[in-house]
Amino acid sequence: MPKPYIKTFGKVSQFLVKLVDGMYIRSNMDEEFTNFGQHYRFSFIPKNEFWIDHKFDHPEEIHYYIDHLLVEYRLMERGMEYDRALAKADRVEKSERLKSVLLRRIKSNEVIDQVHKTLLKSYSRKIKVWVVDGELVRDLFFIDFTEGGHDHVYHFVPKNEIWIDSDVNPKERKFVLLHELHERNLMAQRLKVAHTGRLNRHKIYSWAHRSASELEYLYRHNPQGLDKAIQQELKKS
Repeated sequence: MPKPYIKTFGKVSQFLVKLVDGMYIRSNMDEEFTNFGQHYRFSFIPKNEFWIDHKFDHPEEIHYYIDHLLVEYRLMERGMEYDRALAKADRVEKSERLKSVLLRRIKSNEVIDQVHKTLLKSYSRKIKVWVVDGELVRDLFFIDFTEGGHDHVYHFVPKNEIWIDSDVNPKERKFVLLHELHERNLMAQRLKVAHTGRLNRHKIYSWAHRSASELEYLYRHNPQGLDKAIQQELKKS
């Protein structure tokens, strides 16, 4: 299978930083690849390379991802499990983001208005679907926000909203939207009975996310039914 390279960004230490076609990777290699990756997280990435999804909105975030990858790679190479390495790399990345000029000029009472970029009116009924400023969400709320999210997962997302990262390739938005709609619908159903103690929120999310990932994978390989599937999920919302 050909490597999905777009161009070489540069070299950092012994690593070549490659900008890659994230849509191709998610459709043909691993749907869990998001903004970036390294060999010990995704074995198809060569050991001497860092892969970063070609950015459609915020290319200035690349240096944050490189800082993250350097830490994550080093720790996992030494045998640390991914979750622990991710947490440590996140702390390094967050410290760099806190220096962001963008963050310093945002007023607290304007945050949501600044985050919202475009309302996708054709998909917004009871549930509002927004394209949001992904970099700002990562700076202000959650460093690992990527592709999309909704109010049943993220406390900072207003009630009855789905957010889609502005960095998502417009060609991929429908796949992300289907994922988030399906996941949110499943969680809404299960959360109604969660107070019984038989279920907990994390298990509900894990189950819903797995189902949504399987559905997304199906339609990435069979896109002809995508619009109909989205409409079916919108009716359930």
